Amino acid sequence: MWKNKNVWILLTGEFIAGLGLWLGIIGNLEFMQEKVPSDFLKSLILAGGLLAGIAVGPWAGRITDQISKKTVMLASGFARALSVVFMLIAIQTGSVWWMVIFLVFLQISAAFYFPALQAAIPLVVEDKDLLQLNGVHMNVSTLSRILGTALAGVLLVFLPLSMLYIASLVAYLILFIITFFMDFEESFSKESRGRNSSSGSGGFKEVFPIIQGLPIVFMTLILTLVPLLFLGGFNLMVINISELQESSSIKGLIYTAEGLGFMLGAFIVKQISQKRSPYAILFFFSFIIGLSQLLLYFADVPVLSILAFFIFGFAVGCFFPTAATIFQTRVPKEFHGRFFSFRNMLDRVTFQIVLLLTGFLLDAVGLQIMVVIFGILSLIMTAAFFAKFRQLRTEAQVKEKIST
Repeated sequence: MWKNKNVWILLTGEFIAGLGLWLGIIGNLEFMQEKVPSDFLKSLILAGGLLAGIAVGPWAGRITDQISKKTVMLASGFARALSVVFMLIAIQTGSVWWMVIFLVFLQISAAFYFPALQAAIPLVVEDKDLLQLNGVHMNVSTLSRILGTALAGVLLVFLPLSMLYIASLVAYLILFIITFFMDFEESFSKESRGRNSSSGSGGFKEVFPIIQGLPIVFMTLILTLVPLLFLGGFNLMVINISELQESSSIKGLIYTAEGLGFMLGAFIVKQISQKRSPYAILFFFSFIIGLSQLLLYFADVPVLSILAFFIFGFAVGCFFPTAATIFQTRVPKEFHGRFFSFRNMLDRVTFQIVLLLTGFLLDAVGLQIMVVIFGILSLIMTAAFFAKFRQLRTEAQVKEKIST
């Protein structure tokens, strides 16, 4: 796997793009803290971009299945770089509306880029290497987040906010150039391309029977809602913890702790998978995610708040590579574009709902009561999914005995 140049291009591109992404995210938080006083209004602004990404989701899936994944990644990468110009205008004019336009363009480009990337990964390595590559890829993403947030904090001290976005623009342009050097065989033939083109008008209709016919895929897809319940309001919670503790430095410590936890989890998940089934990994770490949310009730204590994010990071570091590998190996490759676009859209809808709910609850009941609500909900969802899984497994065993 490590002799494959495409693997190195993917990992290098992810690292550089991740730096640009997190420079922009910290810049967004800084800009909104200056211009937008309400947490709920902040969540509405962030949700505007997500809504645009959701709207183009079905089209993005069809396009990804019909044409070269590399072409989709190049086009969306260029659009992502172009979107930064709007944020520079927002800073110059002090207008939040230009930021909304920036977020809309950014999320539309992401709606195309990430399904194409997920569909390309199984084309780059063999199935036996997928879990390892998914884990390493996510670790590189997390490392770029740690360095990106740290670099953003340093730059904000010495340089104007606009410099964060200029650095972000440079990173996106480098990713665009690197993507040109990728070289892999596409998974569709001319016949399958024609079939996808003729039947693609149905959008996700072709994907739903596939999901329903694969219980492990369906269950994994639903179970990913649990970590999203935490991730949806992640940035808003970080801002509130910073205000609760009256410390701006806690933001960097939280991002670092969560990132280190994620890297550790993604590093050892392959070893765990050799002893435990994918379902055992998903359910166990979904339960741990719920506990980490409950621990944030003590968010006013710096050590415990950092510990909660570290535990959450470790849990999702084991959870997400396992889920990604299940999707990449169980879903037929000719449906990858539409499936990952559907999953991306589902994540965005959930993310948007959680984001708005987080903003509302932070204004209404405060951080500590909100995390207790979310933690209990996560534990209930995990228990319900586990009970359903055991029921399905028992039914399958009974049918197998009857048939034999």
